[in-house]
Parts: sequence; C-alpha cells; structure tokens
Amino acid sequence: MIASHNINTNGFYGEFGGAYIPEILYKTVEDLKNQYLDIIESESFQREYHQLLRDYVGRPSPLYFARRMSERYCCRLYLKREDLNHTGAHKINNAIGQILLAQRMGKKRIIAETGAGQHGVATATVCALMNMPCRVYMGATDVARQHVNVERMKMLGAEVFPVESGNKTLKDATNEAIRDWCCHPADTFYIIGSTVGPHPYPDMVARLQSVISKEIKLQLMEHEGRDYPDYLMACVGGGSNAAGTIYHYLDDERVSIVLGEAGGHGIDSGETAATIHCGTLGIIHGARTLVMQTEDGQITEPYSISAGLDYPGIGPLHAYLARCGRATVMAINDDEALAAAYELTRLEGIIPALESAHALAMLPKMQFRPEDVVVLTVSGRGDKDLGTYLREMK
Repeated sequence: MIASHNINTNGFYGEFGGAYIPEILYKTVEDLKNQYLDIIESESFQREYHQLLRDYVGRPSPLYFARRMSERYCCRLYLKREDLNHTGAHKINNAIGQILLAQRMGKKRIIAETGAGQHGVATATVCALMNMPCRVYMGATDVARQHVNVERMKMLGAEVFPVESGNKTLKDATNEAIRDWCCHPADTFYIIGSTVGPHPYPDMVARLQSVISKEIKLQLMEHEGRDYPDYLMACVGGGSNAAGTIYHYLDDERVSIVLGEAGGHGIDSGETAATIHCGTLGIIHGARTLVMQTEDGQITEPYSISAGLDYPGIGPLHAYLARCGRATVMAINDDEALAAAYELTRLEGIIPALESAHALAMLPKMQFRPEDVVVLTVSGRGDKDLGTYLREMK
C-alpha cells in the first residue's frame, strides 16, 4: 500500500507545514485548528456550501474537450474551466467556504490579502453576500497593474488597502494582513487565499478547493468512461488551484502531476518567482516550506509578470510533492506564458488569466501519446490581464 500524501495530525506534509505564529495569534489559530474539521464536515455546512456552489458560483464548472489544442499536442486535452465561475476564478470556492466557517465561529470582521485581485474580489463578493465588513490588503504594484479588480472590490463594498512596503506585491500584502490580524485576533477572521500560512490553512484551503478534483472524477467518467486522467496540470504560486485539481488523486500513482511555477525572466536571472527551483527550507507567513531567501534567511523579492504567482514561497503541500518526486514542477518564463495565452485564445477562443497561462505553457515541453488523457485547470479568465497582454505582445 502506498503512503498517503495528505497532511499528518501535526499539520505537516513531510518536513513542510506547521504553525509558526506570533504568541498573540496562538489562541485564534488553535481555535481554528480545533474547530475547522468538525464545522466543514458537518451536515449543515456541507448543505449550505454546496447549495451556494451550485446556485451562486455556477458549479460544476465544465470539463471542456479542447479539440484543436488536442490536435496540436497529440493527446486528449480537457480544460477544467474554473474561469467560468462567478467572479472569474477558482478563488470563490474557498472564499465561500471560509466565510461560512467565520460565521459559525462568531467572527464579525473579514480581512484578506490578494495579488492578482481574484481572491480579493472573491472575498469582497462573499462579504457583500453575507453582510460582513471586509478589508483587502494589496501591494501597491498590484493595485496599479490590476486596476479593474481593485474597482470591483470597491464596488462590492470592500476597503482596499494599498501596501507600499517591499516590492509592493503579494508577499507585502500578506505581511500587512498578518499585522492587522495580530491587532484584532478576537473578532477578525483572516480568509487566506491559497494553500499557505499556518496550519490549518493549507489543509483547509485544499479541502475547500477539492470540489475541483471531485468534479473531474465524475466528468471524466462521463467523457472517457474512467474517473482518472494520465496527467493533471496546473499553475502553482501559493497553490490553491493546483491543490484543488490534484486533491482526490494524490495517492493515485496512475496519475502524473505536473505543475508550472513562475520563472519570470529565468531561474538564473535574479528576477523569478520559481520557489521550488530556487528556494531553500525556511519559514514564511507561519509555515515551514521552500522560500526564496538569502543565506542568512532574508526573504528575496520575487518577480513574475503574473501578479498571482509573484510570491517568494510555496504551499507546504507542493513543496512536499516536489521534494518526494510525486509532482514534476516546471519553471515557466514570462515570454512562454504570454505565447501560451495567445495560443489558447486563437485555437479555442478562451482568454486565460496570466496565472493559468503558466500551466498552458508546459504543454510544448511534454511528450504525450495520442491516447493520453490530460486535464489542465484554467484557474481564471484573462479579462484582468488584457492590459498586460496588449502591452507585452505588441
């Protein structure tokens, strides 16, 4: 029997994970750790959660057979269309689950961090739905390059707080959100947008996003007469869409897992966010994982054309899967992601988010057989990135 790749009782995937937090947050995180499984596995939670996923988000998201892309890459390529969810990305799956959890724990205020803005929009959306005050922290660089999403958050009633420290991107937004949480631990629930942070967040987010792989199993049975693919492919920054895509297949060795992280200008350029390729063991935002850092442990500034992948860490699940060999991880450079986005747009009429384009850009690097069934998650739609696409591809 193969070993399980799921989290252990102490909140670790192998050597990665745990909860390394300021003392002031200890009770808050312990309360969450002690309650989250009982709450999210309860009948009332599951009933409300799945009703909202169906009637509000629009799930199940389609599993689309991409005929022309399949011909191009000599395989049977299916796209899991998370871009068709309400708010335009997979982030809403997690945001709905966490706000239902916050309500059941008696929290009165919501905070969040965001990079590309999709998690911020999803959080602002569910706060509007549930009539809860919301503050979203966003790096000032990302505020400028994701202006449309900023305006969407404001329209939904959220307060958007631009962060001016560091290189003004996702890492810095997360730092500021944690400072806020430390100042308001009793009444505030921090909706973390990815499989990062202290335990139980990586496991909780993965469980809430696992609706993706649950649907893939059912949809593949309908399309192919079997419930597993030969390959699962997704982009990975913090790792929530990837975790959701692979969750129900972690221990199924028939399925190859292939993840694409942001290479930026190249892993040897000094301008990259390829943490699995360039990181070393360290602690960031409450978890032990791979971190882009100097020899004395100072976090180095990441770079990616994609705001949602511009992070100097990686979820502990993905660090573990890469380290133990369960997942293959490719570093995708900016120019490769841009070309992949245009290819999908021209061949299938689907404009992907820049994040998703990093998964698509792995296809030319693969060697498929014609009978291989490949499922690739399009984690978000590209409306938010049109300015970048038009500017970079002139």
